[in-house]
Amino acid sequence: MKIAFVGKGGSGKTTLASLFLRHLGAAARPVLAVDADINQHLAGALGASEPETVALPTLGENLPLIKNYLRGDNPRIASVDEMVKTTPADRGSRVLRVVEDNPIYDACVREIDGVRLAVTGPFGEDDLGVACYHSKVGAVELMLNHMVDGSGEYVVVDMTAGADSFASGLFTRFDVTFLVCEPTVRSIGVYRQYLGYAKDFGVKVAVVGNKISDDDDLAFLRDQVGEDLLTWVTRSGHVRAAERGEVRPIDAFEPENREALRTMQTLVDSTGKDWQRYQDQAVEFHLRNAHAWANERTGRDLAEQIDPEFTLGAVALAGSAVNAG
Repeated sequence: MKIAFVGKGGSGKTTLASLFLRHLGAAARPVLAVDADINQHLAGALGASEPETVALPTLGENLPLIKNYLRGDNPRIASVDEMVKTTPADRGSRVLRVVEDNPIYDACVREIDGVRLAVTGPFGEDDLGVACYHSKVGAVELMLNHMVDGSGEYVVVDMTAGADSFASGLFTRFDVTFLVCEPTVRSIGVYRQYLGYAKDFGVKVAVVGNKISDDDDLAFLRDQVGEDLLTWVTRSGHVRAAERGEVRPIDAFEPENREALRTMQTLVDSTGKDWQRYQDQAVEFHLRNAHAWANERTGRDLAEQIDPEFTLGAVALAGSAVNAG
């Protein structure tokens, strides 16, 4: 399953994403983590030191490699210069799987405390004042458009804060979106804004309460989000220790909070795949971007990249890559 963590800045979404990843890792589940947040804190939350975090390779700096690999023998794409963040897969493309050996993972994925992680990369000096961060997360969208995740496999993405996720079609690339929500008016505001944007796209949103101190906090969340509240995490000494740089084993997480992680996994595991909708939405946002800017930038009608008879679901059922070459 493909899983996103979203929420207001400071709500604890990166912390909960790291805890969920370490929970899956402890169970030896096949998992790939992606940090697509501009702040790039997921590696540290998983236990990487600052020098290790700084040394991580980035998806942004390897975008040409990513495009070249995914393009494969796709006859609809004459060159990698015609590939944009929304380019969908077709029968000539290469696809990605959660656990495999490929040049993208070799260049971009590193293991931290048992979790395989790829990072988008922070703003560089050349980006400041002239670039949009969403151009950097385009590598993530492109990879997810070519990703076939099998049964019992997980791709977990720590997204940008607030409603910034809606600056591209990336928000539609997930089977479950966990919206981390504090018991505050501002956090509830982000929740309502997110649901308002997502409601027309079939996005499955589950609210995870965070930093719950007492019954009043819980009652506030229940009153504000209703049935969308899946579970909650109380204020945690385990988390506070991690914020001081002491990353403890996931088995030391408070029992009631570990149970919240199990509840989240149960929801994910019980959610069905809809490969046709996944492909339809990839096509929809590809056409939107083509008409808005990409046709002009590439000098081609990028609608020609769409294979109307292809879905990634066919690849998943076949159990083999579209093109293993």
